Amino acid sequence: MTASTTIPAPAAVDTSTAPSGHAGHARLFAPGELTLGLIMPLETYPYTSRPTMEGHLDMARKADAIGISGLWLRDIPFFDPAYGDAGQVLEPLVYISALASVTQRIALGTAGIVLPFREPNLLARQISALDQLSGGRMLAGLSSGDRPFEYPLFGADFGQRAEQFREVYRLYRKMAEEHAPAYSSQRFGRSPGGYSVLPKPPFGRTPTIAIGRAAQDTGWIAANMGGMIVPCPPAAAMDQTVSEWRAAVAEGTDGEVFKPFGIAGFLHLSQDRDHPFQRVRAGFRTGSRSLARFMAEAREAGVNHIALNPRFTDRPMDDVLADIERDILPHFPSLTA
Repeated sequence: MTASTTIPAPAAVDTSTAPSGHAGHARLFAPGELTLGLIMPLETYPYTSRPTMEGHLDMARKADAIGISGLWLRDIPFFDPAYGDAGQVLEPLVYISALASVTQRIALGTAGIVLPFREPNLLARQISALDQLSGGRMLAGLSSGDRPFEYPLFGADFGQRAEQFREVYRLYRKMAEEHAPAYSSQRFGRSPGGYSVLPKPPFGRTPTIAIGRAAQDTGWIAANMGGMIVPCPPAAAMDQTVSEWRAAVAEGTDGEVFKPFGIAGFLHLSQDRDHPFQRVRAGFRTGSRSLARFMAEAREAGVNHIALNPRFTDRPMDDVLADIERDILPHFPSLTA
């Protein structure tokens, strides 16, 4: 669904690390670098629970054109008025197919698919197909979910979400990456082998990122997934949090394998470009130049990506992108053209 219709052939790569040649991963992540992504929708709506989604594809084109590194889509299966957040409204995997058709370079990720609610065979086909059709720009951000009321609606147990996450993840990886795998699961059936799930990821593996720790311990994530994006830790804990992640990756992979660490939060972007950087509930209130200074500090601590949700900014989204283009992207550009 990119401007080119060529779909890259599967590569013979070691899929224990980042997939070689994967455009989305290369655009977002590299040792010693920090990039900026935005959490969808690209709309500011500080006083309502639902975005209008007016002109949303045009805004995605603009984000791609100015050099934003990635767009992240949340998975909110049911809208709860008491919770007051509908995300981008559109189902994330369906929406990514539309975004891929109107953009060329920007990485497209989920933040994150609630894994205990998903059937692994279908999920493997969906994610691999999106990675193929987008030319390798798809990243699978996966979560355990954080809204207890949703679990009974899927016949799932909130108290068992950590175990359910690991089971679906194991089967997803097996079905997506192995040829004719054998498997057995009480929830999802069994196969003696001999049957393949198609298509396969174009580069051997679609990168997987744990979103919000996914109810897992850091050691398990470091050993089994391709990276982690979490709510921004307190300033005093930033260095230690990143160091613990790097140590867990080194232990879980028996070597110095690079797996990215990212942070996320809501963005309240002031019209005053030098408004002091302030931490607020679940995010930041700041001017664009102050945000750039914070990002420099985060990069120094070892953070590789920051994903910001502009929902609570009380300014038009066009103005937000203009500030980012002028004051952020010259210092924190996407890593590939």
